[in-house]
Amino acid sequence: MNIAEHIELTRLKPEATVQDIIKLCQEAKDAGLFGVCINPCYVALAKHLLTGTKIKIITVIGFPLGATYTEVKALETKMAIENHADEIDMVMNISAFKTGNYDAVIADIKQVVEAAKPYPVKVIIETCLLTDTEKHKAAQLVAQAGASFVKTSTGFSSGGATVEDVKILRQEADKGGIGVKAAGGIRDAAMAEAMLAAGADRIGTSAGPKIVGVVHAK
Repeated sequence: MNIAEHIELTRLKPEATVQDIIKLCQEAKDAGLFGVCINPCYVALAKHLLTGTKIKIITVIGFPLGATYTEVKALETKMAIENHADEIDMVMNISAFKTGNYDAVIADIKQVVEAAKPYPVKVIIETCLLTDTEKHKAAQLVAQAGASFVKTSTGFSSGGATVEDVKILRQEADKGGIGVKAAGGIRDAAMAEAMLAAGADRIGTSAGPKIVGVVHAK
């Protein structure tokens, strides 16, 4: 297995600078990674830096809380696609989900999926805030709404991906015909390999070069 082909190198911290994004894109090229995951304001820059490569540009929508207006999420998605994003990672409306308003959750995801067409949408459900029963249900809603992946975490809440959570999401992903992205706190090769073994299709991490054994001087 070529682990590099599963890794989305991530830089989403608010203090990330243009130079950080330039470095990120170069690291992704050097390590042969699947993609880079960045904030929307850097999508056009990443496209410029990665033109001529196979590296995918992934950006986040409604990040990190998921509680913005659905129409805003859809517009943000449309603008990201126009700026050449290849994939969208949106945050589920966690509040609506916890309230039990599943129709609103589905409608929210569907509008983003529609705005992103024909590009794939991953839905971050923030597993650290959910019970196991809720994780199953959230993944079911993600599939029902037409998204392509369910994703564990933003990395900005109280916890990240766990092997146990990936196994739960894999169960529902297999039923719904979607993928699983594990993200949040994956910092070494052993952890990344454990996530893939548990059923993750993609790994979101800021430690991609380290995981694949490519060392960069600071």
